Amino acid sequence: MSAGSPSAWSVAADGLLVTVRATPRGGRDAIDGLVDLADGRRALKARVSVAAEDGKANAALARLLAKGAGIAPSSVELVSGATARLKTFRLKGDPATLTARLQALVGA
Repeated sequence: MSAGSPSAWSVAADGLLVTVRATPRGGRDAIDGLVDLADGRRALKARVSVAAEDGKANAALARLLAKGAGIAPSSVELVSGATARLKTFRLKGDPATLTARLQALVGA
């Protein structure tokens, strides 16, 4: 990803806001890189093995993001998109550290 291209995350006061395009019942739990959205934004492409019912997929996504960013699951909060495929999560922590970890995760 070049420096001028839009990112799947942005700096917030206490960490990062991360846009995620979720695929429930994806066979395994994994972050599959970045995806370009129709409106020009980017999102992390993530899949979880559980179905999207009773918040199970959202919880699995939060754990997956926490693991990838190297933070505690309690430091990940779903901000928007609880019932949508496109979600926004807040990752609490040092923005520079979190950015470096996410870039390494997606190979950017």
